[in-house]
Amino acid sequence: MVWIVAAIRPLDRQAWALENILLVGFLGALALTWRRLQLSNTSWVLLAASVILHTIGAHYTYEKMPLGIWSKDFFHLSRNHYDRFAHGAFGFLLAFPIRELLLRFSGIRRGIWSLALPVAIILAVSGCFEIVESVVAQIVAPGKGVDWLGGQGDEWDAQNDIVSALVGSLLMMGVVAALPERKT
Repeated sequence: MVWIVAAIRPLDRQAWALENILLVGFLGALALTWRRLQLSNTSWVLLAASVILHTIGAHYTYEKMPLGIWSKDFFHLSRNHYDRFAHGAFGFLLAFPIRELLLRFSGIRRGIWSLALPVAIILAVSGCFEIVESVVAQIVAPGKGVDWLGGQGDEWDAQNDIVSALVGSLLMMGVVAALPERKT
């Protein structure tokens, strides 16, 4: 429902379409595998929250997200940090379901590897996404690079986005490590 509402008159139709290609693929993969995955309700809620944050960001473009503009003005920040928040949320919200899948399908047991591997996967996926995003930017908007991607003048935007995802995943794994283990 959120996606349908966000599809109505996005600020930049081309950016919206490009931002949603991977999302549609991700949702399609989840739809095809949901029975096999048997994720917990917690994982489904976290996945839904991640999709909603991305959908809203794609509707406004991350650079022009009203909440980010408000926080930029209110806190006298140099830029709209909604994209940093969304990348951090990507790491935070997806680390738990990734860990759950690793525990179920990879043969690893609870312990340090069950906490470290989701962080490594988030870091790898985030880095790959930034590379794909830069290639698409060169194809769609040659010579505009960081500006077309909403970098807001930050030449290190991609690296900062990756670090945001890393920090988010570390925070989630810290929460998981702090909670008592449940028997499943």
